[in-house]
Amino acid sequence: MVQAISSKEEFDNLLKEKSWVIIADFYATWCWPCKVLAPIMEELSEEHPEVTFVKVDVDEVWELAEEYWISSIPTVFIWYNHEIQEGFLGAYPKDFYEDKIEHALWEKKA
Repeated sequence: MVQAISSKEEFDNLLKEKSWVIIADFYATWCWPCKVLAPIMEELSEEHPEVTFVKVDVDEVWELAEEYWISSIPTVFIWYNHEIQEGFLGAYPKDFYEDKIEHALWEKKA
């Protein structure tokens, strides 16, 4: 399940608590590519319970959008070991994200 983030504080606490793989989808409700990406993220979250999936509405939590310099949506960041490792603009097919998740999980084992 993808967790909706409602504040900067909630997001910051999540980053402090979780030490490995976090996928954050920065989106807006009016964004068509974001609507295409949402079910992909939901599927991936069900298939990878060991990964924390979150979504951040840039209109509601604009402080995070500003902090992470979000200028285009959707933007997806992958954190592991408390650092952003990769970021992507736009919606990609599920396989694209699957490969990135597998790489992050491999890094965790290394």
